[in-house]
Amino acid sequence: MRCDASGLSQCEPDVLAQEVPVALAFNDISHATLLASPSDLEDFAYGFSYTEGIIRGPEDIYEINVSSQPVGIVLNVRIASACMQQLKLRRRNMAGRTGCGLCGVESLDAVERELMPVPGQSARYDAHALSAAVTQLRERQPLHQATGATHAAGWAALDGHIDAVREDVGRHNALDKLIGARLRQGLSFSDGFAAISSRASFEMVQKSAAAGIGALIAVSAPTAYAVDLADRLNLLLAGFARGDRYTIYSHAEYLHDGSPA
Repeated sequence: MRCDASGLSQCEPDVLAQEVPVALAFNDISHATLLASPSDLEDFAYGFSYTEGIIRGPEDIYEINVSSQPVGIVLNVRIASACMQQLKLRRRNMAGRTGCGLCGVESLDAVERELMPVPGQSARYDAHALSAAVTQLRERQPLHQATGATHAAGWAALDGHIDAVREDVGRHNALDKLIGARLRQGLSFSDGFAAISSRASFEMVQKSAAAGIGALIAVSAPTAYAVDLADRLNLLLAGFARGDRYTIYSHAEYLHDGSPA
């Protein structure tokens, strides 16, 4: 119950975010178990598979079977045999806590994936669009507004308009859901940028770059590792985005102020 100082007579029911174990299996072989919000799970399966390098594109997923179990949910993803062969070479057992992107990685060499830098982008991002996107993201989080316990990832067009938002108790999951939603719709990652309600961790940058997202705007701070990776992968990274203010940590040259040339 949610109460105030006037006593129990003023209490009202509180709303809690759901957090359930979600197991991912590929071609009937268990791969990872994470704690996640039980919504947009097919988007999650697509996004996770893509950002983890398990599939090359949405066409490599043939079917997703969602099965509710007494202790959680199983997503059995049927993928192309070539992808399955590659997966066997780099198995990761990621059973872990909510928001822990690297739990269970088998070696230090497996932490950072080999990724191509995002293609050069010139000054394509409008400074005012970044601020507009963060403001809209804050307004489009119904689950967070009800529970106060979830993160969100939103896709913004180059003018700053938020086209889609996904929420989850885990920040990595929210970003995977957003990426998966665009994959399923056959949409590009080169015509906008991502805004997130969390800090910008190393893995949030890595997932963004893996999808070809050229700019990541975070409400909270980045880590030093995230900034270093964003710099190397040619990704504009901004943090502490609040209102009209934010801090650019990498590739500020891709930003312009919207003034006439």
